[in-house]
Amino acid sequence: MVEPFEARVALYTRPGCHLCDPARQIVRSLCAELGVDWVERSIADDRELTVDYGELIPVVTVDGVQQGFWRIDEARLRAALAREAPAPGHGS
Repeated sequence: MVEPFEARVALYTRPGCHLCDPARQIVRSLCAELGVDWVERSIADDRELTVDYGELIPVVTVDGVQQGFWRIDEARLRAALAREAPAPGHGS
């Protein structure tokens, strides 16, 4: 089941993650540059997210599709954001 997303970009993190700070900087900077909404969600208190992403943190998704994990690739994220967002109700 695909869940609706609250922003084009979601960054999944957890407390104490040494890779999350650099990922956050990339996401924050690129989204600000492109005027794209993003949200950060901690998996710490969400069992389902922990099962899905526990060993991959940080994880970044665009329009609900995973675009990277561990070390976020700015070029890949930029390319994903260059694609048109799906119309509401027509997510994949």
